[in-house]
Amino acid sequence: MQKPLLVTDFLDRAREYYGDHEAVVATTGDRYTYDELGERADRFAAFLQSRGIEKGDRVAVLDPNTHYHLEAAYGSIQCGAIHTPLNYRLTADDFEYILNDARVDAIYADYDYAEKVEAVRDSVPTETFVTNDPDAVDGDWEGFDAVVEAAGTDYDRPEMDEDEVITINYTSGTTGDPKGVMRTHRCETIHAYLTAIHQDISDDDVYLWTLPMFHVNGWGHIYAITGLGAKHVCARGVDAEWLFDTVVEENVSYLCGAPTVLNMLIDYHDDHDVATQGDNDVRIATAGSAPPEATIRTVEDEFGWYLMQVYGATETGPLITTSDARRMFDDDSRDRFRVKKRQGLGFLGTELRVVDEDGNDVPRDDETIGEVVVRGNQVMEGYWEQPETTEEAFSERAEGYYHMGDLATVDENGMIAIQDRKKDIIITGGENVSSIELEDTLFDHEAVGSVAVIPAPSEQWGEEPKAFVVPANGNPDDPGVTADELIAFTRDRLAGFKALKQVEFVDTLPTTATGKVQKYELRSKEWEDEDRMVGEG
Repeated sequence: MQKPLLVTDFLDRAREYYGDHEAVVATTGDRYTYDELGERADRFAAFLQSRGIEKGDRVAVLDPNTHYHLEAAYGSIQCGAIHTPLNYRLTADDFEYILNDARVDAIYADYDYAEKVEAVRDSVPTETFVTNDPDAVDGDWEGFDAVVEAAGTDYDRPEMDEDEVITINYTSGTTGDPKGVMRTHRCETIHAYLTAIHQDISDDDVYLWTLPMFHVNGWGHIYAITGLGAKHVCARGVDAEWLFDTVVEENVSYLCGAPTVLNMLIDYHDDHDVATQGDNDVRIATAGSAPPEATIRTVEDEFGWYLMQVYGATETGPLITTSDARRMFDDDSRDRFRVKKRQGLGFLGTELRVVDEDGNDVPRDDETIGEVVVRGNQVMEGYWEQPETTEEAFSERAEGYYHMGDLATVDENGMIAIQDRKKDIIITGGENVSSIELEDTLFDHEAVGSVAVIPAPSEQWGEEPKAFVVPANGNPDDPGVTADELIAFTRDRLAGFKALKQVEFVDTLPTTATGKVQKYELRSKEWEDEDRMVGEG
């Protein structure tokens, strides 16, 4: 028997079995059951259809992690409309490009970000504009609560097929205009199943939304948490004091956080006597870049949280690997840090390979570097209206596999460890140097708060490693360590050719909305006066 895999099933299941259970703790302080969440989604669906929204139309959602995001997403999907979440850190010009590229028909935008859309309103095809606080927004915007109250709950759910596109997630556009990643019902559903399995999600989980919901649908958690009947705790931003307080007060059991979020929490914990968990044990998933062992050790040994590292990309669901391979380490052994800092094993049903330039698998020696490629049911359908770019992404080294652009090694157990992005690997004097290895080494220095290493121009070697360091004391003018001392620190611990050559102390590092350091900004600035493009080796 075959039953279509549809993302509408997740909220349907929660309403059927957990209707009177608490579903959402809103940023407003309101609390909603799954029956109430479902009714508000129904009403938004009815409103959209009253404005002419049909199956296949695009409905954008621009919102921090509030209950409105969940309601707008499910309301859109129930109409058969394509949910198009937007990164709230983008500029008005970015929104103009995306709204035109996707030909968005309707948008819900949080009051904090609606002004960026209002600024380009006359140059986009969008006709329906909704916000959660129209009094706080200039222009003609309808209020979310008002329209759902007036709409009623009756709407027509169209027949849907699992192979139809139901979401478009836009990439960050770091190497050009953002690309729309198309994901089908089947793709989203299987990814949510895999996330639920590998992240141990269950109906008694209390999930804290520190990860942006717009980011590949919150790594699929808008589906997985909902479908299992667990509880969403919403958050408009990430503040360390609030986060620790909320973990205790709401008995949070699960959250996600980039390494930069982990560092923020560690810094606060070091300076304050703070409780780290309520009645539930806490587990946390991290991704973006491998946290250094010192970070993992603090989170697990001092916070008492269980850390899992995952890995992926917008194009892959995003999640395709996990470091949570418990048969490969003892919970009480320090060896677990060696395993947990790896990106790990492929998810169920996911074919993960590391291949050389000819498309052949590299040996499992944990030394030979190749590119990560992947096949799986959670991988995207393709890029929105970009067939040539889609073909290139699936065919460069290994035909039929999505090419991640990350360079990795594989150990004897098949666990991968990312060494660098293809464009971030530093080729100095003919030798390959991993910026990640250098960053991991620098994190062991007590004066280093955060760091990013990139290739910098070198007359002698072509390029050489340079570190941008945010001092632990927060003062780049008096960092508590000299550049020469940090260079010597790396030389003492690594092969000579891998050692740092340059250090620059800075206030902050540029990051994405999910906390991932944007090295391309640092590279662009560093190479702006050079004749060649960066990352060519």
